Amino acid sequence: MVLKSNETIDKNLSELVFTIDRAKFDEAVTDAYKKNVKRMNIPGFRKGKAPKAIVEKMYGKGVFYEDALNAILPDEYEAALKESGLDVVSRPEFDVDDIGDEGVTVKAKVYTRPEAEIGNYDGIEEERELTPVTDEDVQKELERVQQRNSRTVEVTDRAAAIDDTANIDYTGYIGDKKFDGGEGKAYDLKLGSNSFIPGFEDQIVGHVAGDEFDVNVTFPENYHAEELKGKPAVFKTKLNAIKVTELPELDDEFAKDVSEFDTLDEYKADLKKKLEDNDKSRADNRVENKIIDKLIDLMTVDVPEAMYVSEVENQLRDFDNRLRMQGMDLSTYLKYTGMDLDGMRKQFRPQAEHAVKSRLALEAVAKKENIEVSDEDLEKEYENIAKQYNVEIERAKEIPADTLSGDIRVRKALEAVKAKAKITDVEKKPEAPAPAETAEETAAADEAAPEASDAE
Repeated sequence: MVLKSNETIDKNLSELVFTIDRAKFDEAVTDAYKKNVKRMNIPGFRKGKAPKAIVEKMYGKGVFYEDALNAILPDEYEAALKESGLDVVSRPEFDVDDIGDEGVTVKAKVYTRPEAEIGNYDGIEEERELTPVTDEDVQKELERVQQRNSRTVEVTDRAAAIDDTANIDYTGYIGDKKFDGGEGKAYDLKLGSNSFIPGFEDQIVGHVAGDEFDVNVTFPENYHAEELKGKPAVFKTKLNAIKVTELPELDDEFAKDVSEFDTLDEYKADLKKKLEDNDKSRADNRVENKIIDKLIDLMTVDVPEAMYVSEVENQLRDFDNRLRMQGMDLSTYLKYTGMDLDGMRKQFRPQAEHAVKSRLALEAVAKKENIEVSDEDLEKEYENIAKQYNVEIERAKEIPADTLSGDIRVRKALEAVKAKAKITDVEKKPEAPAPAETAEETAAADEAAPEASDAE
């Protein structure tokens, strides 16, 4: 590869012109011939046995040029880009200018990272809203830990009651016919949870394990399944078992079991500190986001559209990866939601624009502050990544140093701005209560029918 020129042809748009050695191109053409000739039928030759010259004579000399270029162009472009020193933010737009005896001349148009200018950010004023941690907050957290350490035991000496968990089999009928979604096996139903249609759970109360009985209900008029609205139904039901949840006592022994502390008071004090630390962390994040928004307002930059498009695609890929970790993928998600890729891109566009502008603003700060990233900074970051993801440090070091260095640099830039900011701690005001549900909304929320899928 020979880089012939590197010119700026428009704002943030550059054109690289480079040549690929003819011998290297001819070698790629030969490789393309070997891969494709197996599928070619040439009169007078067995399939896949026609000489390259005969194939080219029949189909044209450039029959294998496209495949050859696709094979070698990525590496040749990367070499030209490295030599140019450009910081590109888009995929290249290639134009093969000439294929001659001396080689292949290629033009590549690319958008480059824009140079942002940042105004005076000294003394940015911001409030850090902190929420006082009360004894009630600590008690709720303690009860959550208590619930996580509870155990379920079977009750055999009494009838089912509200707050018990009833393990049931049921089959629903409209008249003498079963209906779809009305059957379940070994389903655990919390009595009093109102998770089934009104009246269902109350009719289990008073029965003992082993009882078989009918549950008579009427589907609500606004039930989601059209064929069941307002219909009377009978559920043939068997109560397999009655279970209750036993909670451990909140005492010193409990504290010893769930923590490194010897007394409940010590454990509660630790819970309170952790709740306070978590609140401070959330408050810090809110302050940082507000500071970044102010930096964006102080920035002057002409952002290429390609940067926004690229960031949207990055966020789509991240979203797809998160879905796959949950056993789904993007195509399945789109099918269930009735959306298409263009709709998803529109949804991601605002946050993609904000992410691009945030990065550019912090990069401008880093330049203004002459922030550098040392080898020690990089090593520490690799160690943190290895620890966070529980991998060997050599695996962490597969992340390119340039990528990691850029992330560290903008993080340092944010810390530099925060160090110059005037941040005042204030008590967070209580959030306004959510609007009360209408009677129709409340009823709709409670009208879940027992379905076989719930028991699976």
